[in-house]
Amino acid sequence: MSASVAVYRNIYTEDRFKQAYGSDDNTSGSLRLREKLAGRCRCSRRACLHLLRERVPIFSWLPRYRLKKWILGDTIAGLTVGILHIPQGMAFALLTSVAPIFGLYTSFFPVVLYMIFGTGRHVSTGTFAVVSLMTGSVVEQLVPTPLGMNSSSSEAADFEAQRIVVASAVALLSGIIMLCMFGLQLGFLSTYLSEPIVKAFTSAAAFHVTVSQLQSMLGLRLPRHTGTFSFFKTLASVMENLPHTNMAELLISLVCLAVLVPVKEINMRYRHRLRTPIPVEILTVIIATGVAYASSLDSSYNIAIVGHIPAGFPRPQMPAFHTFPAIAGDTIAITFVGYAVSVSLAMIYADKHGYSIHPNQELLAHGISNTVSSFFTCFPSSATLATTNILESAGGYTQLSGLFTSLVVLIVLLLIGPLFYFLPKAVLACINVTSLRQMFLQFQDLPELWRISKIDFMVWVVTWLSVVVLNVDLGLAIGVVFSMMTVICRTQRAGCSVLGRASNTEIYRPLENHGKCYEVPGVKILTYNGPIYYGNRSFFREEMSRLLGLTPEKIRSREKAQKALEKREREATVNTVERGIANTSFSSEIDFFKTETSESDVQVVLIDCSSVIFVDVAGARLFTQMCTECQKVGVHVYLANCSESVLKILTSSGLMNYINPQHIFVTVHDAVMYIQQQKEKPSENTTTVWV
Repeated sequence: MSASVAVYRNIYTEDRFKQAYGSDDNTSGSLRLREKLAGRCRCSRRACLHLLRERVPIFSWLPRYRLKKWILGDTIAGLTVGILHIPQGMAFALLTSVAPIFGLYTSFFPVVLYMIFGTGRHVSTGTFAVVSLMTGSVVEQLVPTPLGMNSSSSEAADFEAQRIVVASAVALLSGIIMLCMFGLQLGFLSTYLSEPIVKAFTSAAAFHVTVSQLQSMLGLRLPRHTGTFSFFKTLASVMENLPHTNMAELLISLVCLAVLVPVKEINMRYRHRLRTPIPVEILTVIIATGVAYASSLDSSYNIAIVGHIPAGFPRPQMPAFHTFPAIAGDTIAITFVGYAVSVSLAMIYADKHGYSIHPNQELLAHGISNTVSSFFTCFPSSATLATTNILESAGGYTQLSGLFTSLVVLIVLLLIGPLFYFLPKAVLACINVTSLRQMFLQFQDLPELWRISKIDFMVWVVTWLSVVVLNVDLGLAIGVVFSMMTVICRTQRAGCSVLGRASNTEIYRPLENHGKCYEVPGVKILTYNGPIYYGNRSFFREEMSRLLGLTPEKIRSREKAQKALEKREREATVNTVERGIANTSFSSEIDFFKTETSESDVQVVLIDCSSVIFVDVAGARLFTQMCTECQKVGVHVYLANCSESVLKILTSSGLMNYINPQHIFVTVHDAVMYIQQQKEKPSENTTTVWV
């Protein structure tokens, strides 16, 4: 059974609608701004408490903490993630080209700070493979590895000290950039790193990480390549030195991979059945350390080991401020990548569990984490894919899980750290590679992406190829630029369509997709599905001229005919006044001309502006120019469905000097009814719409 709707109301132009339903608030913009500023600057105890809870969220969620319901889940999840942080922190420190102990520091301080200032309840911060790789490239550029250096000499200790102050400088500058972005409320900038860009970038960076770890897994002592084509340079260097592979380290790597890969697969497939995932990484580290110690693998087979890990807290140390000019460009890229990944992860789990994330507060949280941590010899940190996933699947509820994570790392720092002296670096390299499983699996999204959006698929492919072929930083920049270019191209080539009316309804749809709709006689209804600005004004003009048939030749011929008609009309008027005799033959000519015009040509152009989201000065001037050209050929221009911002710009540009304000309507149907009534000259100014 079909339902019907009858609507009987007045025809509304924009002016009449504003008079009937517009706001009575005539307060000026400057006065409203002054009132808002006064309200924000007003100081009270309530406002101070609100600001404190907003900027330090722990004061907001901790008093409402449900101890009996949440404490068990937060404890188990925090301890599980803390155990995972130990091997991953040391492993990702190798990616950063610093000693493993600094990875443990970076797994402690940012976790505590984010627990206090962060808004993501299921976000685990610390060392992240992609950020560590990008930071390691900066460290290698400024402090390259000297060949043949004795790892136990005092020279090696000075070398490590130089490297960590550079990595800390990157963390400090990254934190300062985030704090500046927070001050300017620029949290929205993360949206420029779209989902295809982030996934393609992290997937391609996983290949860089894997190739960079091959030398440690094979026991090769090779310099680290940075810059353009570093992926292929590293791969070629490894292939060239394959004959020098340390068979003991290769065997260790194969055994570790044979253990890590299957167990991590079990953790992933049965994550809903396992209360906590199997801590295979820390078990591998403990067993490998024990075997290496018992067998003296470092002296017998010349394998690379972690070496001395000092116990206790690090002493505060100033980062290398003098390196800021050299690291500024790379640090901006590191900042955007870390922040984009962190916010994306936070929003994914916030949507899943039904709470909100504040991007600007996330800037403050990660900015403070990196800034403060940099003075304790930490390198840049961010949210991490693997540990965040484990934190959520292990049953974490709130940020309090970070407290238990940091306690695990703290125990290792104070007591257990020195016991990892004999840990083979090949084991850490294997942990690095196997932690990238989720990034490699992002290739599975490509078929669905191709089905949904070919353009997003191209963005994914271009970003991935750019990162792999060129470099991590340059590839990311190319991906962002290419993504923005696709948006610009889509707005430049937005479609222009002729609308037709569905019989006995107020519904208007494009004729090319709706063959049963019909054009209103004498009225050409056009719609443009995009903004009108300097970038697409010429295309918009071409499309409108094509649909209306407004060629320069036609405009000139119609203008000449119009002038000739006006001239003959003036002469006829003079003859009539002087002789008192009406020229009936001329009157019949005028009537014939008007009849011919009404039957063969469009008399009215109605532009539906419902899809025009904005108009700039160039677009507004184009509207004026088109109105002038239409008037030259005797065609009236009407507008409908204009947004407030579009109508304001058109009015300010002087369009009302060329178009009657009463020709701007609230809907397309209002305009059509008005035009038809002008032809019929009805006594009432109302319309009936049947649906």
